[in-house]
Amino acid sequence: MDTIFALASAPGKAGVAVIRVSGPKAWEAAGALAGRLPAPRQAALRHLRDAMGQVLDEALVLVFPEGASFTGDPVAEFHIHGSTAIQRAVLRALDAVEGLRLAEPGEFTRRALENDRLDLTQVEALADLIEAETESQRAQALRVFAGALGEKVESWRRDLIEAASLLEVTIDFADEEVPVDVSDRVRELLLKVSASLAEQLRGMDAAERIRSGFEVAIVGAPNVGKSSLLNALAGRDAAITSDIAGTTRDVIEVRMEIAGLPVTLLDTAGLRETQDPVEQIGIARALQRAEQSDLRVVLTDARGLPDVLLSEEDLVLPSKADLTGDASGISVVTGQGMDRLIAEIGARLSEKVQNAGLATRERHRVAFQDGKAGLEQAMMLLERGPDWYDLAAEEVRAAIRSLELLIGRVDVENLLDEIFSSFCLGK
Repeated sequence: MDTIFALASAPGKAGVAVIRVSGPKAWEAAGALAGRLPAPRQAALRHLRDAMGQVLDEALVLVFPEGASFTGDPVAEFHIHGSTAIQRAVLRALDAVEGLRLAEPGEFTRRALENDRLDLTQVEALADLIEAETESQRAQALRVFAGALGEKVESWRRDLIEAASLLEVTIDFADEEVPVDVSDRVRELLLKVSASLAEQLRGMDAAERIRSGFEVAIVGAPNVGKSSLLNALAGRDAAITSDIAGTTRDVIEVRMEIAGLPVTLLDTAGLRETQDPVEQIGIARALQRAEQSDLRVVLTDARGLPDVLLSEEDLVLPSKADLTGDASGISVVTGQGMDRLIAEIGARLSEKVQNAGLATRERHRVAFQDGKAGLEQAMMLLERGPDWYDLAAEEVRAAIRSLELLIGRVDVENLLDEIFSSFCLGK
């Protein structure tokens, strides 16, 4: 296996930068630059020198033994001063060490996967953790990265392997001293896993929303204060405001965090009858995005409700309360009702994610759906009696293979181990 190296921290000027080396020659390369290495996992201050003996920087040096590093390989890290010049100099010095090459994108994490330091769900969660912008995204990604989804999948696999083992015993070891009627236990296991899969599927939409973000559309008639509200919530002039009706022609988006959740606010075109073809396009887009949004804030004034089909979930508020004196309304001028509006948006969106599951990606949904379908088919075959157990066992194995798409750790040996250990056949 090649020994690879790369800048592990963000590129550019920083107080500290981290350069990682991973592979069989990692410690040898670290010694070539730093001289005497510290004990594993104990940082030490060393002068880094190139092949000519020139001092490149004074850095903290760390080494990790095989099996105890992020990648699972022997690893060395240099915590250097973060100027771009020092970064380039240390990277050039490593490139000059025989047997080292620059890492490809994602190669450190790929090695962690190949060395069973991470499973596929943790790899995906690591990417989400790096991209997290809000507290909810951080918490969700960290749960999966810590192994929560992998542990749940492993629990399902254990139950399904036991169910398949019971069926296999009935089929292949009928003459041995093993239980004859295993249907009750198998049914219990299949129902348990199927119910848990269904629960995760129900929570996927909310989990995906945490990962990708919610959309909150601000709708209303022209000049009702939609753009002013967007600017007030965003804390900047994201949208043009004007007394001229129809100023907003396209959907304007602002990304922000509300109640720890990622939210995209949408400022839409004013809803009215118009002969202007460009404004008509804007209104059509406004209606479409409002229909697709997770929540709509509907602003009203003396003209009443806008010409849009309302739902019970819409948040309807009188606008420009500083002019009308409406105590229940909002005003971007005085700030009246703004804290209440933000709290209400946060409460409504938080309610949508209360039952969020751990799975966040489409491949997770497909694996869960395929697994659940296999278990439902297996239970139908189980009800037909022992003559159908071989087909039922195959459906259970198909469900296991669906879960294998998530973490990839099951084979026929698991079934054999379960059979011989559970029933002490001694054969």
